[in-house]
Amino acid sequence: MASGGGYRNGTQKASSLRTSSSFKSKLPPSASSNGRRSSTIDAVYGRVRVSVRLRPRNAEELAADADFADCVEQQPELKRLKLRKNNWDSDTYEFDEVFTEFASQKRVYEVVAKPVVESVLDGYNGTVMAYGQTGTGKTYTLGRLGDEDASVRGIMVRSMEDILANICLETDSVSVSYLQLYMETIQDLLNPANDNIPIVEDQKTGDVSLPGATVVDVRDQQSFLELLRVGEAHRYAANTKLNTESSRSHAILLVQIKRSVPGREADFSAETDHSSHLATNYKPPMLRKGKLLLVDLAGSERVNKSGSEGHMLEEAKSINLSLSALGKCINALAENSAHVPVRDSKLTRLLKDSFGGTSRTSLVITIGPSPRHRAETASTILFGQRAMKVENMLKIKEEFDYKSLSKRLEVQVDKLIAENERQQKAFEAEVERIRLEAQKHVTEAERNYAEALKEEKMKCQVEYMDSIKKLEEKWSLNQQKPTNNVRTDGTCITEEVSELKMLLQNEMQTRKAAEEEINKLKDQQHKFTKPGSAGGNSDILNLQSMLEEEIRQKKRLEEEVIVLRSQFSQLTVEAGQRTSYLDRSRNGTGLPGLDSLSPLRNLHYKDATNGERSSITNLHEQVGLHKILSLLESEDATVRIHAVKVVANLAAEEANQEKIVEAGGLNSLLMLLSISEDETIRRIAAGAIANLAMSEANQELIMTQGGIALLAVTAADAEDPQTLRMVAGAIANLCGNDKLQTRLRSEGGIKALLGMVRYRHQDVLSQVARGIANFAKCESRASAQGQKAGRSSLIEDGALPWIVQNSNNEASMIRRHVELALCHLAQHEVNAKDMISGGALWELIRISRDCSRDDIRSLARRTLISSLTFQAEMRRLRIEL
Repeated sequence: MASGGGYRNGTQKASSLRTSSSFKSKLPPSASSNGRRSSTIDAVYGRVRVSVRLRPRNAEELAADADFADCVEQQPELKRLKLRKNNWDSDTYEFDEVFTEFASQKRVYEVVAKPVVESVLDGYNGTVMAYGQTGTGKTYTLGRLGDEDASVRGIMVRSMEDILANICLETDSVSVSYLQLYMETIQDLLNPANDNIPIVEDQKTGDVSLPGATVVDVRDQQSFLELLRVGEAHRYAANTKLNTESSRSHAILLVQIKRSVPGREADFSAETDHSSHLATNYKPPMLRKGKLLLVDLAGSERVNKSGSEGHMLEEAKSINLSLSALGKCINALAENSAHVPVRDSKLTRLLKDSFGGTSRTSLVITIGPSPRHRAETASTILFGQRAMKVENMLKIKEEFDYKSLSKRLEVQVDKLIAENERQQKAFEAEVERIRLEAQKHVTEAERNYAEALKEEKMKCQVEYMDSIKKLEEKWSLNQQKPTNNVRTDGTCITEEVSELKMLLQNEMQTRKAAEEEINKLKDQQHKFTKPGSAGGNSDILNLQSMLEEEIRQKKRLEEEVIVLRSQFSQLTVEAGQRTSYLDRSRNGTGLPGLDSLSPLRNLHYKDATNGERSSITNLHEQVGLHKILSLLESEDATVRIHAVKVVANLAAEEANQEKIVEAGGLNSLLMLLSISEDETIRRIAAGAIANLAMSEANQELIMTQGGIALLAVTAADAEDPQTLRMVAGAIANLCGNDKLQTRLRSEGGIKALLGMVRYRHQDVLSQVARGIANFAKCESRASAQGQKAGRSSLIEDGALPWIVQNSNNEASMIRRHVELALCHLAQHEVNAKDMISGGALWELIRISRDCSRDDIRSLARRTLISSLTFQAEMRRLRIEL
C-alpha cells in the first residue's frame, strides 16, 4: 500500500490511461458526426473507463458518525480521491472522473453514459455498469425513473431519450429486453413466467445472446417508461440493515438498435429513374447494428453488517459469488492472464463482451463516506482500479440490408410491370383501331373499284352487242339485194366487203381498248394493295399483309382440321377392329355395343363443360356403366386412360355417384390408384375419388376400403402438382366428416396432408389449407360437445407453425382457409398456450381487425373475448381489441 503522499498506480501511468481511453480521438478524420465510416477501419482499441461517485451521508450516518470525519476525500478537479487509513495516512487513487456527492444526474449521464450511447448509435456495442456496496446509489444512478422530479432521471431513461432523438423511426428500429440474474438464474422481468432463459454463444463470432428473452419494440419514451415500471415491479428486493430496498438481483437492460447508413438512400432514389439498369446499378443499403447493455449490479455486502438470514442469506451468498467471479475475470484481464474464468458465473458470461471483448464499456463505482464501511469502500475502489487496466477492441457492426433492398426492388418491379401492362394494353388498342380503320378503307376501295369495273364491263358489252347487231342487219340487207344490181365487174361487192372489214376492225379496236381499260383498272387495284405504292399508307399496307397472313393461317388450320378428321375416322375404325379382336380373344364373351366406345381414344380430359358432360352422359346411357368400368382393367394403357377420364367426369355429377359406387367403381378406382404406375391414371383416379368423397356415405366406404392409406402413399410418391392437388382435395373432403377424425389421423391422413406443403404449389396449398380448416372445425365441434379433450391433433402433429406462417398468404383462398383454421383452434381453451407461444395470438388479433370477410373477423373477435388465457396475455401486453 502506498503512503499518504503517493499515488497507488502512479501519476504517469494514470495519465496515459486517461489519454488512451478517449474513443473519439482514435478515429480517423473520416469518422465524422454524420455516422459514415471508412471501409478500412476494422477495429479501435479502448480501455474500460471508470468513474467514481460518492453518496451523500444519510441521516443514520450523520447521527452515528457525528464525531468522525469522512474516510473519503475528493479532488474532482484533479480526478483523484484519497481514502484515509487514519488521521495521518491515506491512499490516493486516480480515475477517469470523480463525482462529488453534489454531482447532478445529468452530469453523471453526460460523462459516463452519453459517449457510450453515441458509439452504439454509430454501430458499436456499449456497456454501462454500476458497481458498489449495498446502499451506495447504484440503482439511483442507473434506474431512477424521475416521475415526480425530471432532474433525478437515471442513465436508463436518459439513454433512451437520446436514442429516440437521434434515430428515424421510419427506417430505424429500437427494441429492448429487461432481465434479472437471480440466484444464478436469468429471469424475464417483462414476462415473469419465463424464469429460466438460456445463454447462447456463437462459436464463430463469440457473441452472447438470449434467444428466449422477450423483445419489445420501442416507438416513444412513454412506452419505454411503462416497460421499466413493469420490470421494476417484478425485480427482487428486500429490507436490510444497510438499505430499506436492497436489490437482490442483477438487473440487465438490453437495448438493440438497427440504423440504416445515411447517404445510401439518396443513391438508391436517384437510380430508380433508370429502369434499364435495374440489375446492375442498385446497391444494397448499409445497416448498422448496435447493442447497449445497462447493468445495475446487486450490491456486495457483509452478512454481519446487512443482517441477512434465511433465504436472504442464500441470496447474499449468490450475489457475492457472482461478484467474486466478475472480480476474478477483471484481475485476469488486467494481468493479461492466458486464462480468463468467464464460465464461473452466468454474470461473467453475460458480460464477456463488456470486459476484454468488442464493447465500449463505462463503469461507475459508487461508494459511501462513512468510515464504518472503509473496507467495503476500499474493495470497491480496487475493483475500479483493476477494471481501468482492461482494454477492449471495438468493432463496428455493419452489414448490407438486403431485405430492405429486396422490398424496394419488388415495389419497383411491380410498378414497371403495371406500367408495361398499361402500355401493352394501349398499344393493342391502338393497333386494333388502326386495323379496323384500314379494313374499312380497304373494303370501301374494293367496293368502289368493283362497281366501277362492273359498270365499264357492262358498257363494253352493250357496245359490243350493238356492233354485232348492226353487222347482222347489214348482212341481212346484203343477202336480200337482187342479183341484178350486182355489176359484173364486182365493184359493189368489193365496196361492201371493204366496209365490212372496216367495221370489223373498228369493233376489234373498241374491244381491245375496253380490254386495256379493264387491265388498267386491275393494275391500279393491284398497285393499291401492293406494299410501297405511291400515296399508300404504310400502316394500312402492313395491316393488309397481316390480314393476308391470317387468311393463310386460317386455310392451313382448315387443312389440318381435314387431316385430323381423317385421322379421327381412321382411329375409330382401328378402335372397332381392336374391340372385335378383344371379343374374339375372350372366347365369344364380348360386350355388345363396345364399338360405340371407340371415340374414347380421342376424348380430352378437361374441366367438364356442359357440352362435354352431356356427351359423356349420353355415352354412359348408350353403353352402360358396367361396360365402361370393365375397360379400367384393359391391358391397353390408352383405353384405361380414356375409361378413367369418363368415370371421373361421371363422378363429378352427384346423380351418378351412387351408381358408380354400386357398380364397383370405387373399388376399381382404388385398385388403379394402388397398382398403376402411370402418372396420368393416378391423377385422374385421385380426382374421381375426390369427387366421390364429397358424399358422406362414400367417405365411410373410402375409409373402410383403406382409401386414406392409398392416398397417403400416392401423396408421398407423386411429383406432379396436379396429382397432389387431386389427392389433397380428396383428403380435405374426408377431413370434414366428424366420425372419421380419429381414423383419419391414425392412418396417416393428416401427416400426408401436411407433407404436401413441401411443393409450395398454390393449388396444392389451397387444398391443404381447406383440409386443415375442415379438420379444425370438426375438432372444435367435438370439443364443444364434450367428445374430445386435450390439445388439438393438428398442434400435436406440428401443423401450427405452417398455419401461422400462411395466415397472411397472398393467395386469398389459402388465407381464408387458414384464418378459419386459426379461429377454430382458438375456440378450445387447451390450445391457447401453444398458440400464444407459437405466435398465433398476433395473427388472431390481426384477423379480428383487418380480415376482409366480416364473418371470419367477427369469429376471431368472439374467440379472443371468450378465452381467459388470451385475455390475460392481451392485458399483459396492453393490447385492446
